[in-house]
Amino acid sequence: MLRARPETLMLLGALLTGPLDPAGNQDALSLPWEVQRYDGWFNNLRHHERGAVGCRLQRRVPANYADGVYQALQEPQLPNPRRLSDAATRGIAGLPSLHNRTVLGVFFGYHLLSDVVSVETPGCPAEFLNIRIPPGDPVFDPDQRGDVVLPFQRSRWDPKTGRSPSNPRDLTNQVTGWLDGSAIYGSSHSWSDALRSFSGGQLASGPDPAFPRDSQKPRPIQLVPPSPLSAPQNIAVYEWLPSFLRNTPPEYTGYRPFLDPSISPEFVVASEQFFSTMVPPGVYMRNASCHFRKVLNKGFQSSQALRVCNNYWIRENPNLNSTQEVNELLLGMASQISELEDRIVVEDLRDYWPGPGKFSRTDYVASSIQRGRDMGLPSYSQALLAFGLDIPRNWSDLNPNVDPQVLEATAALYNQDLSQLELLPGGLLESHGDPGPLFSAIVLDQFVRLRDGDRYWFENTRNGLFSKKEIEEIRNTTLRDVLVAVINVDPGALQPNVFVWHRGAPCPQPKQLTTNGLPPCAPLTVLDFFEGSSPGFAITIIALCCLPLVSLLLSGVVAYFQGRERKKLQKKGKESVKKEAAKDGVPAMEWPGPKESSSPIIIQLLPDRCLQVLNRRLTVLRVVQLQPLQQVNLILSSNRGCRTLLLKIPKEYDLVLLFSSEEERGAFVQQLRDFCVRWALGLHVAEMSEKELFRKAVTKQQRERILEIFFRHLFAQVLDINQANAGTLPLDSCQKVREALTCELSRAEFAESLGLKPQDTFVEAMFSLADKDGNGYLSFREFLDILVVFMKGSPEDKSRLMFTMYDLDENGFLSKDEFFTMMRSFIEISNNCLSKAQLAEVVESMFRESGFQDKEELTWEDFHFMLRDHDSELRFTQLCVKGGGGGGECIRDIFKQNISCRVSFITRTPGERSHPQGLGPPASGVPELGGPGLKKRFGKKAAVSVPRLYTEALQEKMQRGLLAQRLQQYKRFVENYRRHIVCVAVFSAISVGVFADRAYYYGFASPPSGIAQTTLVGIILSRGTAASVSFMFSYILLTMCRNLITFLRETFLNRYVPFDAAVDFHRWIAMAAVVLAILHSAGHVVNVYIFSVSPLSLLACIFPNVFVNDGSVLGKVSPGTHRAGVLLLLVLAIMYVFASHHFRRRSFRGFWLTHHLYILLYALLIIHGSYALIQLPTFHIYFLVPAIIYGGDKLVSLSRKKVEISVVKAELLPSGVTHLQFQRPQGFEYKSGQWVRIACLALGTTEYHPFTLTSAPHEDTLSLHIRAVGPWTTRLREIYSAPRGNGYAGYPKLYLDGPFGEGHQEWHKFEVSVLVGGGIGVTPFASILKDLVFKSSLGSQMLCKKIYFIWVTRTQRQFEWLADIIREVEENDHQDLVSVHIYITQLAEKFDLRTTMLYICERHFQKVLNRSLFTGLRSITHFGRPPFEPFFNSLQEVHPQVRKIGVFSCGPPGMTKNVEKACQLVNRQDRAHFMHHYENF
Repeated sequence: MLRARPETLMLLGALLTGPLDPAGNQDALSLPWEVQRYDGWFNNLRHHERGAVGCRLQRRVPANYADGVYQALQEPQLPNPRRLSDAATRGIAGLPSLHNRTVLGVFFGYHLLSDVVSVETPGCPAEFLNIRIPPGDPVFDPDQRGDVVLPFQRSRWDPKTGRSPSNPRDLTNQVTGWLDGSAIYGSSHSWSDALRSFSGGQLASGPDPAFPRDSQKPRPIQLVPPSPLSAPQNIAVYEWLPSFLRNTPPEYTGYRPFLDPSISPEFVVASEQFFSTMVPPGVYMRNASCHFRKVLNKGFQSSQALRVCNNYWIRENPNLNSTQEVNELLLGMASQISELEDRIVVEDLRDYWPGPGKFSRTDYVASSIQRGRDMGLPSYSQALLAFGLDIPRNWSDLNPNVDPQVLEATAALYNQDLSQLELLPGGLLESHGDPGPLFSAIVLDQFVRLRDGDRYWFENTRNGLFSKKEIEEIRNTTLRDVLVAVINVDPGALQPNVFVWHRGAPCPQPKQLTTNGLPPCAPLTVLDFFEGSSPGFAITIIALCCLPLVSLLLSGVVAYFQGRERKKLQKKGKESVKKEAAKDGVPAMEWPGPKESSSPIIIQLLPDRCLQVLNRRLTVLRVVQLQPLQQVNLILSSNRGCRTLLLKIPKEYDLVLLFSSEEERGAFVQQLRDFCVRWALGLHVAEMSEKELFRKAVTKQQRERILEIFFRHLFAQVLDINQANAGTLPLDSCQKVREALTCELSRAEFAESLGLKPQDTFVEAMFSLADKDGNGYLSFREFLDILVVFMKGSPEDKSRLMFTMYDLDENGFLSKDEFFTMMRSFIEISNNCLSKAQLAEVVESMFRESGFQDKEELTWEDFHFMLRDHDSELRFTQLCVKGGGGGGECIRDIFKQNISCRVSFITRTPGERSHPQGLGPPASGVPELGGPGLKKRFGKKAAVSVPRLYTEALQEKMQRGLLAQRLQQYKRFVENYRRHIVCVAVFSAISVGVFADRAYYYGFASPPSGIAQTTLVGIILSRGTAASVSFMFSYILLTMCRNLITFLRETFLNRYVPFDAAVDFHRWIAMAAVVLAILHSAGHVVNVYIFSVSPLSLLACIFPNVFVNDGSVLGKVSPGTHRAGVLLLLVLAIMYVFASHHFRRRSFRGFWLTHHLYILLYALLIIHGSYALIQLPTFHIYFLVPAIIYGGDKLVSLSRKKVEISVVKAELLPSGVTHLQFQRPQGFEYKSGQWVRIACLALGTTEYHPFTLTSAPHEDTLSLHIRAVGPWTTRLREIYSAPRGNGYAGYPKLYLDGPFGEGHQEWHKFEVSVLVGGGIGVTPFASILKDLVFKSSLGSQMLCKKIYFIWVTRTQRQFEWLADIIREVEENDHQDLVSVHIYITQLAEKFDLRTTMLYICERHFQKVLNRSLFTGLRSITHFGRPPFEPFFNSLQEVHPQVRKIGVFSCGPPGMTKNVEKACQLVNRQDRAHFMHHYENF
């Protein structure tokens, strides 16, 4: 019982089993007898398992479980164990044993009990019968929290039991059930070998030769020869048992093989609990001369005895550091009288017994009561009946020596029902002085069965172990003899029977020990296993959360260097434009205004009276044109180093310069003086403080605010807008308005307001016309006069204004050269999209069409006559003014309502090619300002009629409400994406099903392991997401089987599976998988926290392959699975960040390389699950089939990648487009709209890039048009730009993988198809257009009867190669299958003055030459962005019988989204259904 140190037990074992004769050692190999096994097996030759380790306990009374099988009785059927402990066992300590039993006898009794039985090992799966502490308990709940629960884990049971009422649960014995010393030496051969020295039959000693090896740790020691076992057997049964029971066991009659000696659960409880009533609060220590020594106590100085509650299992006890001190402990226990044998248990056990897990204290009695319920022990009455004893009739018949109040309190807990009284409290209440009748019968029965059923019992003469003489010698051996012989103590220092102390025996105890004079018991403390780990745990979680941020930072660094490389490559392919900086340029810092940092600039004083400001890159920031005799004010700072100056030029914002030193400023001032003298400019120099200088400066910010007010009032007067609607004004509005209205605009500010450059011809002409006083600036009135004409003037006024603008010599006529100059000024805004020759052709054509081919000069009437067909355009032509400063948005909003956008529609006219027809705005109410002479010359009224859109009433259509339109839109959406919806639903259902199956199984249906009860939420989350992630990451491989997808999309499966959406499906699965992976990690975070605060006994049940319940507080877990999980998160973070659209556009190589980490990803997934902590690896179940399919698909691609393909032609096209034409591999079959992947080893990388084929299937070669937008494509363009001397053989070889299918190749499945291409996204349609025309020329039967191709481009020069293809299509399209519409988005809105003339020229070219002025095609060219919704609506009118129209778009995401939105809006109507297929780049 009082295991003060493990070496005490070891020494006692050595005493009991060691040879009395030190020289009596003999070789084990020469022993003639049979050696007993360490694990207790084969003692009984008929029933080998009896008494063996792991053998079940043998009940003497039927089990008493709540369900009759395994569920223990609990509250409210039975009392609370803590309340029962207080009521039945609390009392005053210090009463001596009635028969002078010694503490050594109690200790020896506990030793014998641990030798034959051990049921404390927790069972697996873990089950708990926690003890609820009543609120306000003085020991365990002094704060009256009411939520204190002492943990109690059920003991290990035989899994073959507990299945039915006829086979109730039975606990198992974890040691041998024989009196064989297994409590000291263990129950296995390995434990014995661990402590042996294998020299002379001795145990291995530690640093102290008197102590065994590792004695500081509770390590078991194994027996050496079997013969010494006879001594403890004799002492236990014939010396200790009679002193304990005061009853001699029956005479030994020989070995009884049919007797079951197994330990009974009734014996475990009876013996343990009766021993607990005899335990004193302290233990004396004395030497052989009867001196009782003082003991040291931590924080309590010294005391007369060892306090039991503070010295139990103390591994480093300062009072037991030598064998001599251990001897003193044994001698002290031999002289000390134990506690009275009654119901009372000292507080050391009842309140301060060492607790399990994180609780430092527990109630030993309450735990024993709970252990009895765990065992299913019968009630006290049932046990009496089973052993043939009388059952008490009432509570008072239990024991007359028990206080009636105790009986009343106990009876109250059992609701006065004596039949419910449990065996343990009943046995305690009936005992006084000796064990009660029930406990005595149980203990005696057990020891007799142990003796008579043991084949190796020392009195069994049939086993041949001992002769009769030797048996007689053993029978005469007592524990006193052993102690005297081994520890070399004087026989007079011990009484003959060390288990009982009689008057007159040597060394009586000083007094009967009580709690007085002993140190108090250490109070209850609740250990927090997580204490001190919170920062590390939080840091770990934060670190895991930062993995995406680290990956994002890494991607940013890679993108930065990739961007630098791209810029270098782009600069390398361009001619370097050298900007000459004037030798007299002066470096300085410009102060832009308050709260802004200064920037370095260079100031130049140019010969033509110009002051020019450049930045460090020599880019012109500002040009100030000085006028003759103009006054320039120069203000110099007079403090703070005299380094600042302010240059004030009339009608310009000020220039504030900061120089490095006063000398540099002086040098610039001198240059400025010389410059002013040279050009006759006035210069006034003044000085003031730097602070005053900054305050007086009119910076660019202030100038912008002034211009904002300027434009607000300008438009307020022109458009007759209420002053309040012109925008808010500053508080000092009067002064600001006055200042704004008196300011004048420079040419640069005027050009900026128009969104043009100051040097443009249009700006110069317009500015010269408006600047009536010729001072180089525009006043408010001058700007207002010209703006009124454009905003409210008639077509005649506007044409006269343009005529006057370009009448450069002011002779009243417009020559051809001046007309050419005018047109050239408009061409400048479209980046000179027409050459001089083309423009000259336009001018000659317009003169010729108007009948002026013989004229060299035009009058205004002639000029206006040339524009006779475009009065509507001129009527709504306005001057698009951006405005100044922050008011631009406000100004645009003011006059936006006066701008009408023109859109083109397609009309259905039989026998005619589709052509655009204008839909103009309603006629303005502005009176015409032209004279009657102009009307007479035109021969008709100048009023313009509004063009009408052609419609044909085929059937009466019902107007739908908003809800009906939404419903129709939803129906069309489902119809358009039904395959996608079904596939996503099926895949999601499988994923959810897998999640639910695993979550339910491990949460509720798995074999009991205790994990679900420990962390239900964590296990459901982690196991369910693990299954779903395994499924998703496995089958995501199928979305990348390009060859398989290309093959399957040509089968009937394409009607049910949207193979073209494989990449989108891949992204969707990846995003869903990463969300589940995050949830999986969150589940493990919960699990780790819960497991970290769980006792080792529980973890050993949950993870038997990882944790071993060796009695320590915490265990160690293999970090392999955790490392694999962290690496998985890191790999996922890198792959996902580098695969994002933003990064992929900036570094495709980074995306390519990081996405190949999928190999490592799957390896880590396999490793992560291979540790089988909770389940056997299952990832291969999901992974095997997709991996085989993916591997086969990769082998097909690899077989093609090994073939080199020669490039036949390489051509560098404008806008960074590279045209590659290469040989067509043998057997290479493809369809128009499909794409391939190419690699070029000459670039030093094996990465493959996808590109759409622009060649048609009937052509002998393959062609690609690749735009240089990244490092790879830029370097590709570079290596094919070098001239090749030996023809195409000198070009680098390509490696080809493909072809692969996509949605665009389904264009032929619709009777009417609309192809929308933006930017480089037109490449798939080049192949489709050529294929369509070729098939139609052969007379092939096709479902597709009409294709509308919409080409959206910033300028037609970007993709001139496509114009050649369209031209070829137009020449071969004899059946009018293709209608092409080109939208040039770079140009401004159609009714802006800057594009009106371009529009007029374009329509003139279309009318006269039937081709576009800009592209040279017969296709229709539009200015601005395409109006998809009206366009699609007009298609419904043109093709009323067509029920489904295919729309295929490829280009930037913004464009495809606009197409999708237009399709959804049009699909609200109950008319033709537009099915949209798109591809982004």
